[in-house]
This record gives sequence, C-alpha cells and structure tokens, in this order.
Amino acid sequence: MGKTHILLAGADARAIDGYRKALAARLDAEIAVAGSGPAAVEQFGAAPCDLFLADLVGAAADIGQAARKLREVDPHLPVIVIVAAESPEAHQPLVADQVTIARPVDPALLVLAAERLVGERRMHAENELLRRQIERPYGFDDMIGGCPSMRKVFETIEQVAESDVDVLVVGETGTGKELVARSIHRRSRRASGPFVPVDCGAIPESLLESEFFGHERGAFTGADARRIGLVEFADRGSFFLDELGELPLVLQAKLLRMLQERKVRRVGGREEIDVDVRIVAATARNLDELIRQSAFRQDLYYRIAVVRIDLPPLRERGDDIGLLAEYMARRYAREMGQSIKAITPEAYQVLAQYRWPGNVRELQNVIRRALALSKGPMLGLGDLPDEVVAAAGEGRGSEHVGYFGLRDEYLARFEQQFLSELLARHQGDVRTAALEAKLPRGTLYRLMKKHDLGGNNFR
Repeated sequence: MGKTHILLAGADARAIDGYRKALAARLDAEIAVAGSGPAAVEQFGAAPCDLFLADLVGAAADIGQAARKLREVDPHLPVIVIVAAESPEAHQPLVADQVTIARPVDPALLVLAAERLVGERRMHAENELLRRQIERPYGFDDMIGGCPSMRKVFETIEQVAESDVDVLVVGETGTGKELVARSIHRRSRRASGPFVPVDCGAIPESLLESEFFGHERGAFTGADARRIGLVEFADRGSFFLDELGELPLVLQAKLLRMLQERKVRRVGGREEIDVDVRIVAATARNLDELIRQSAFRQDLYYRIAVVRIDLPPLRERGDDIGLLAEYMARRYAREMGQSIKAITPEAYQVLAQYRWPGNVRELQNVIRRALALSKGPMLGLGDLPDEVVAAAGEGRGSEHVGYFGLRDEYLARFEQQFLSELLARHQGDVRTAALEAKLPRGTLYRLMKKHDLGGNNFR
C-alpha cells in the first residue's frame, strides 16, 4: 500500500495545527487541512483520505455535515471526532464507529486512536486485495474454477460468444450448464436482447409445440387468443433449451426446420415469421446413446452442437472444491446477515473427499445448511450433514488438496481480521469478546498471542 493520507477539518486553526504536528511526529502520513466542511469535501474529492478528523468545536453543523458526506462516499472511512467535553455532540455520534475525543485533546491519545484506525484501514485493504487475488484467477462471470478443465470451458466461452454459432453444453445435473449459457449470451452481440430459457422436460408433450412456436386464436380447444411462442420472444436474443434430450422426436423435426430456415409458423397459422435467434442447448443425457436408440435425431445433434462444451463433474475438479466452498461461505454469509466465516481444515478435508453426486448445486445446499446451523466463527465438521461426513470417509483415505496451502494463508489472514474487528467492537475486553464469539477465553488469548494482538491496543 502507498502512503497514508489524513484529512483534518476544523474552524480553530491553532487546534488543527496542533493535531497536525502531533500526528506528523508519529505517523508516516501526508496530512491535509481544511478550514470548513465544504473545503473538506472538495479536498476529499480531489484526493481521498484514509482517515478523517473532524473538530466540531465552533463549527459543529458545517464539519459534521462534511463527515457524513465523506462516509457516504467511503462507507469504511475511519473518522475521529473532536468535541467540547460538555457539548451535545459528545453524546450524539455523527457516523457509525467513530472515535470521539473530548477537548482538551491528549496528543498521545489522539496518536494512539489514529494509529489504530489507520492500521485497521490498512488491514481491511490488504484483506480485500487478498480476496481479489484469490478470486481473480478463478472467477468467470458467475462461475468459479481454476482446474484445467474449467479453464478450458472459460476459454471456449470467450472464443464462441461473439461468433453466433449454436452451442451444446453437456454435463451432469448441477454442474452449472445454465450459467454457461447465460455467460455466452452476456458476452455476445445479443447481450441487449432477451435470454429465454425453457426446460424441455418440464412442459407436457401436448403443449410443447404451442409453447415453442405459439398459436393462433381457435387453433385448438382453449386457444381463445393468439399467443406468441418462446422462439419469437427470443428474437434477436438467445434461446436456451435445457434438457434437450427430453425433447420428443416430433418436435425435434420442427425445431430442426426452424434452425435451418430461421422461420416459425404458429400452430393453426399459415404465415411464416422470420426469427433471429441463437440456440444454446444443454443436456445431462448421453445424446450419442439416444441417437443409437433412435430417440434423438442425429441431424439435429449436428445442427445444434456446432460447438460442444463439456462441463466436468465437481468430483473431478480437484482444488475447485475448496475455492467454491470458500467463495460460497463468504457470499451466503453476507446474504444471511452473518459474519464472514472460515472453514476448518477438518471440514475442508471432508468436502474435498466427498464425491458430490449433486455437483455444485449440492455443495451450495451444504454450505447454506452449515451456515444456518453454525454458532461459532468457523464452519466445522459438526456443521456438515452427517451423510456427507460419513460418505467422505468410506474407503477413500486421506487426500491432499493443493488449494489447502493457499487456504491456510487466507485462514490466517481471516483470523487476524476477525480478531481485530471483534476486539475493536469490545474495546479490547477479552471477556465480552469471547462471549460474542462463543469461544473460551483461553482459546481467544491463544489466538491473540498467535497474531500478536494485545487487548490494550483496542482501548
């Protein structure tokens, strides 16, 4: 990280100069001064700061309003507020988590508070950078993966997205086939058009043709009005056919004709309607076997599978299990309003050894369930479903997962950040901090010693 920037704002120029000298003597920081609230906002717009000090004595409304504006722009900006000892501002915080110091200001106390806040700011930035470094090599739109087979999937998506060719995505249930289809659509020239998904196995066979191509009024009993089909809705966009292998042979022939002619005819209609759609299809079934059984048309297969993307099952993705579990734990914890939690090495080992018949979708459910049941700061073995723990240990032995080395580094950083935030909330009181974290005080003391964190630093 670069040099720390501190912005001081207040109407009392002499007091502000005293704060500046005290901070400059101890902190390697660039310190800027503003004599009013508007000036502080203007300076922040030109050069954002890492710490804002607002002296409210003599200009409470002016400087206080500036503090709120800066916090709106940067929700994590540390703020120190200087107040007169008996003033109302001493008991009415301007912003959340501010540090309030009453006049006359003890320079040592001011420097200590500034050092702590700047340190926390730096730690937050470093952890955020680490998070990005962990996720960047493995993230692709809404998908996470770093193994060779997933990198090949990502490369193929990038190569075919703009070419407008039809694509077939093949993979077991729960591997993320629709995510691939949506990623292709988002990266294509059709991104501003509709993405229309349809599950071929979820629509009764008698209704499929009408759903796909629409119908005219009176085309059959119950057709009281004209209906636009899904293919027409997808015009100038992408039509996603999920579970393509479930499509009946009769409709396969009509779909093939639509792909060849790029025209549709509504049920009961005579007019042919031009359509401009891209087909992305997906299947969990073996289409080659269905072709041998005469249950799927070979010509339709070749017409759709101009490019074929094979998604690997989760059990064959090695280190991706750890990456996905870590990513999901952070994401779902935020969604559920929980503190971000790490996963214990024992739980990681079980997740890595389990075979995941439900693939990524099953892993999502397991992590959500673990978060819902977890009471401590970590997701452990006791939070995982019994069937997952039992199945993981059946005859598979211990396996090393290369991601563990990276995970251990992340875990150490997570522990340090968690402890710092926990102790800061309780002003270094280990007893109340341990109660919140549901940890024995002895365990908390050991973790504090491990990360060289003293309770007095947070008072």
